[in-house]
Amino acid sequence: MADDEEEMGEEENTNNLGTYEGERNENNERHGFGKAKLPNGDTYEGQYQNGKRYGTGTYRFLNGARYIGDYMKNKRHGQGTFHYPDGSKYEGEWNDNVREGHGTYTYPNNDTYVGEWKNHQRHGKGTYTYAATKAQYIGTWNNGKRQGPGEMQFAHYKYVGRFHDNYPKGKGKFVFKNGYQQNGEYHITSTAADDDSDAPPQVQYKWIAHDVTAVEQEQPYDLDDEQAETDRTQELINKFKKKQLTNQEEHDTLQRMHILSDNNTPENPLNNEPGETFDGNEDIDENRQENGEIPGDEEFDEEQ
Repeated sequence: MADDEEEMGEEENTNNLGTYEGERNENNERHGFGKAKLPNGDTYEGQYQNGKRYGTGTYRFLNGARYIGDYMKNKRHGQGTFHYPDGSKYEGEWNDNVREGHGTYTYPNNDTYVGEWKNHQRHGKGTYTYAATKAQYIGTWNNGKRQGPGEMQFAHYKYVGRFHDNYPKGKGKFVFKNGYQQNGEYHITSTAADDDSDAPPQVQYKWIAHDVTAVEQEQPYDLDDEQAETDRTQELINKFKKKQLTNQEEHDTLQRMHILSDNNTPENPLNNEPGETFDGNEDIDENRQENGEIPGDEEFDEEQ
């Protein structure tokens, strides 16, 4: 809703106010606790101050979405929980109607993001957890994307490095649970599309391995049963740390440690996209849902 419409308010004698039951002040404005049903079918139940939603309340959209939390001058402001029609949910801080501060977003596939937000976007420090694999990204974000220092944690190892535009870039390392790490760097290459195609270039992220070194840890990880499947595996690891391996044994060890693959990249490439969030700016948001609408602007049911 445009700012001039918001500031103008709605006249008591017009027919577009909907219905209201509740307390009023000496100026006959909604003030205190009240219940309102808006012309579009949305409802609000909660606190008012001088004709505006102010304090705690529950706003229910006709399409099934709902917001439960704090308001200030008709805007979501403070702590609140927004349930979206697709089943996703945001719990956390709001500022002037946008997700801003610290909060938790649970996606329809049960992925979660816990961390800092700015202008509806993941921004600052935060942790994204992939529900299906339990993998996690822990690090910094910028405008909704992984950006800056961070690490991706998998079941048996983690990647530590820097990220750019959601993907690893530059120097980094894969650190494994049984006390070693592979150092290297991610290179970005792009392949131009055919001349007669308008498709954008294809971007590929390739891991260039350098060396493998032992990692000194105060409390080394315990080997998982899956990794220590035979006494031979442990024997090779011990020899690897003491640099007593033959070339064939070193190759065998790296295979057992899940380092070698067709492109010399550890398993589980770091190309999983974090989920999209609704930007919450309902009056300009694109409809990203196959079923159901994005919640529309809350009707401003103020009076003059």
